[in-house]
Amino acid sequence: MDEAPKILNGGNSLRPQKRIFLGLLAVTCVLFAAILAGLWYVPYVGLTTLHPRLPLILGTLFVILLFLVFVIVTMLALTVVLGRDLFFSKKLRGVVIKLLLPLMSGIGKLCGVDKDEVRRSFIAINNQLVLAQHLKTTPDKLLLLMPHCLQFHDCKFRITGNIVHCQRCGKCPIKGLAELSDKYGVGIAVATGGTLARRIVVERRPKLIIAVACERDLSSGIQDSYPLPVYGILNHRPQGPCYDTLVNLERVEEALNTFLVKGEPT
Repeated sequence: MDEAPKILNGGNSLRPQKRIFLGLLAVTCVLFAAILAGLWYVPYVGLTTLHPRLPLILGTLFVILLFLVFVIVTMLALTVVLGRDLFFSKKLRGVVIKLLLPLMSGIGKLCGVDKDEVRRSFIAINNQLVLAQHLKTTPDKLLLLMPHCLQFHDCKFRITGNIVHCQRCGKCPIKGLAELSDKYGVGIAVATGGTLARRIVVERRPKLIIAVACERDLSSGIQDSYPLPVYGILNHRPQGPCYDTLVNLERVEEALNTFLVKGEPT
């Protein structure tokens, strides 16, 4: 059974995380427009002494720049709301990752928005843009990248980097993830942090990653991996951070069904 519609329909709705992102994006645009207006107005008197048309030229350049920002923001918002690839969604993802996340983290702090809320919003928007590209790949080019905190804290078997030593006792989600890896024939790796995760990605050279982690690690991992597409799934932390965390296996399988070419599960 193809589970793709669930994840795609979920991506199209304006969930709270996406509303936070779009709200911060609107605030950022307003501030940007105010800054440009100030940059044009402050030197206005001085520019006229150099040439009477310099204020007009500078104002025109600022209007063009503001228009380009407006076009990019509108395209991004429509892609998020409609869930469709509306021109250059791959490039838009780059804008979000490299430019907007740092900007909106600062704006969010000024507005009193918790940094993890901003990160969750960023991850949701990144996922939407990845989904909008309608990517499909074969199992050998897809990687499941998991955090080590999913492993039972008292387990004696080392699975970092490779879960081949997992005994599948069922005390942690690694058993279910290993079974999904076998079922779909996809690679899976467990990383202890960003450095090891980057090394695993370089060694395995996937075309697409389904990653599970906390807000901080996921957002930084998505940034580090760009332009490689990463679909992020947040873990659950009933025992607190980095200790016996959990993951929704159904959602992982939905993502696998979404990104793998048809007929690949074994």
